[in-house]
Amino acid sequence: MARNSESPKRPRRGGPKSTPKIARGARKPLRPPAKRPSDAPTSGEKERKPPPLAKSQKLQKVLAQSGLGSRRAMEEMIKAGKVKVNEETATVGQRVTTEDLIQVGRRRIQFRVTTKLPRVILYHKPEGEIVSRDDPKERVSVFEKLPTIRNAKWLAIGRLDFNTCGLLIFTTSGELANRLMHPRFEVEREYAVRIYGTIKPDDMRKLCSGVRLSDGVARFDSIDPQGGEGRNHWYRVIVKEGRNRLVRRMFEALGLQVSRLMRVRFGVVSLPTTLRRGACAELKESEIRDLLDWVGTVPPVVSPYREPARKSPAASKKTKSSPARVSSQTKGKSG
Repeated sequence: MARNSESPKRPRRGGPKSTPKIARGARKPLRPPAKRPSDAPTSGEKERKPPPLAKSQKLQKVLAQSGLGSRRAMEEMIKAGKVKVNEETATVGQRVTTEDLIQVGRRRIQFRVTTKLPRVILYHKPEGEIVSRDDPKERVSVFEKLPTIRNAKWLAIGRLDFNTCGLLIFTTSGELANRLMHPRFEVEREYAVRIYGTIKPDDMRKLCSGVRLSDGVARFDSIDPQGGEGRNHWYRVIVKEGRNRLVRRMFEALGLQVSRLMRVRFGVVSLPTTLRRGACAELKESEIRDLLDWVGTVPPVVSPYREPARKSPAASKKTKSSPARVSSQTKGKSG
C-alpha cells in the first residue's frame, strides 16, 4: 500500500492554531496619527512649543488620573461625601493644586505636576477570563495576569465578555482611559466575528443602518465578509461604542448565532501578531506619545501620585524586591 508523499501541515507558530486569518494579518501594534499639512512648520515659522503644565486641575480628573477609577465614578464618590480637600468635604468641579491635601477615606493623595508619561500595556485576552477585580463566581481575572505596579492602578480601557477574546488595553492614566472610552469621542472598535451560517444582504444593510436593542438603536460602521469553511463564515465589523455585549446582541436580534468573537483593534492600537494569548506587552515611550497625540492629550501630561505609606522600622530593614517585569508569555486558554 503506497504512502501519501505529502506530510501533514503543521500549525503556524506565529499564533494559536484556532486564530482566524483575518486576525493574523501583518499590522503594526500602533499606527501613529497622520500629520496634516497645516501642522508642519514652515521655514519662517518656529516649531510649536508644548503647552505649559497646568497649576491646577479639577478634583475628579486628579482622582481618575491617580488610578482610583473612571472620572464618572470619582464624581459619584465626591457627591457621596467620601472625598475631602484640606479637611473639608469636596464638591464636584472643585479645582485643586499642589498645595492641597486630598483624602479619599483613609487614603491620602498628593497632587503634583510632572512630565512623566503614563504606562500602557496590551493584553491578549483568551476566552474564559473575566475583566473584573471582584467576581462572586471566583473566575480567573485578567488583572491577575498584569504586572504589579506601585502607587498606581491598572485601568481597563473597554471590556470584553467572558467568552470573547482579543485585544485589551490597560493604562495608569484615567484621562487617557476616558478619551478612548467615552462615547462622544467615537473611537473605533474592530472585531473578527465568526457566524454560524451566512448573513443575507438585507440583514447586512440592517446591521449598518440600525438594529433596535433593549437599550436603544445600535449600528455597525462597516461589515465585510472574510470567507469561511462549511457552515462557519467570518466577518470583520467596526463599531464606535462599547455597550455591554453589543456585537453579539446585534447579531442575535436578527436571529444569527455568533460562534466566535475576537477584538483585533481599538482606535489606532491593533493586536500584535506576535503577542500570544494570555500574554501582555508594554508600549514604548514613542508609541505612548503617538497615542496621546492621537487622542488629543499632548505631553507633557499632568499626573498625580499617591502618598507612599509609612513603613515600620522593622519593615524598612528588609530588602526591596525588584519590580515585576512585563510577562512575555503566560499560560492561558485558546483565544
